[in-house]
Amino acid sequence: MTNLEERNQKIIDAVIRKADTVCPGALALIGVYGSFARGDFHERSDLDLLILINDDRGWQLGCGFIQEDLQVGHDIYCTTWKQLEADARYDHPNISKLMDAQVVYCADDRYRRQLDTLRQTAGDILSAPFSAEDYIKAENQLKEAEHHYTAAMISERDSDVLSNAGNVIYYVKNAVAMLNKQYFHCGVNRAYEELNAMQNRPEGFCGMIDAVISAPSKASVKEHLTALMRETTAVFHQVREQIAPQKKPASADVLAGTYEEMYSNWRNKMYTAAETGNRHLALMSLVSFNEMLSEIGSEVNIDRYDALEGYDPQDLHKTARAFDAILSRYQSEYQRAGMQANSFPDIDAFVPDYQR
Repeated sequence: MTNLEERNQKIIDAVIRKADTVCPGALALIGVYGSFARGDFHERSDLDLLILINDDRGWQLGCGFIQEDLQVGHDIYCTTWKQLEADARYDHPNISKLMDAQVVYCADDRYRRQLDTLRQTAGDILSAPFSAEDYIKAENQLKEAEHHYTAAMISERDSDVLSNAGNVIYYVKNAVAMLNKQYFHCGVNRAYEELNAMQNRPEGFCGMIDAVISAPSKASVKEHLTALMRETTAVFHQVREQIAPQKKPASADVLAGTYEEMYSNWRNKMYTAAETGNRHLALMSLVSFNEMLSEIGSEVNIDRYDALEGYDPQDLHKTARAFDAILSRYQSEYQRAGMQANSFPDIDAFVPDYQR
């Protein structure tokens, strides 16, 4: 046994003895993970322990201390079953503590079986084919990155920009790992190695992260963050297209009423905006119109539409005509579906038809 292994055993034994003394029955098991579990430790490696506790009394086992002879800090951190159960749902890729910890002490075999059940739960998720639900989980991590990216872009202080940039990097790494249904086995110092082995990632992903970290100025950090987010988002879009469900055909029962709703909601607003010079009304109407078209297009097999291409803040009459052109083009979807818009010359013509 090496000196480091002897040291580790002393720490583990100390935790067990303290549990027997101050909180009997609160300690379920102890596992070793991290560099000592992988075998790539060095003389200043700290000991990563899964100290699994059964109840709140077990928090008394937590402690942090500095080993001065090796100048190593140790964090004796406790974990609850509830925390491991959350890890087993694989909502984030930092689950090495659950999956990789080598059990070195177990108070009762039932705790080992309980741990094995949680590992099986996570393993089943990881081994199943990539699904829409998996995509959503990965996208949640990307959304966190987007939140911090926005904060970085509007920050003025260098420290605020760097803080948010660090969070962007953390969450895009998580997002890419989950897009590949993998978790991080190693620490931060080997993150590039693990990321480079993943298939669904931007080309030069780690290089883009390094460009952010190495940027010499606030402006440069923001520039490289933008490239990182743009390329990561592009990969997500590619994966989403691969798993997207088959779109429904553009049939009458699916499209019925959509053209009339578009006409009702936004056509007069567009011409009112043109007549009054109200750019806000014009743009927000087009945004809503565009979102409706996108929503229909995500579910139904229709042409691609981009209403915002026609927006011209200097010529709102031109913008209104561009709106009409898209509305007219969309009406052809009705024709292909074998239907016509529900249109009447006046109310007197509508009422009897409606009452039939």
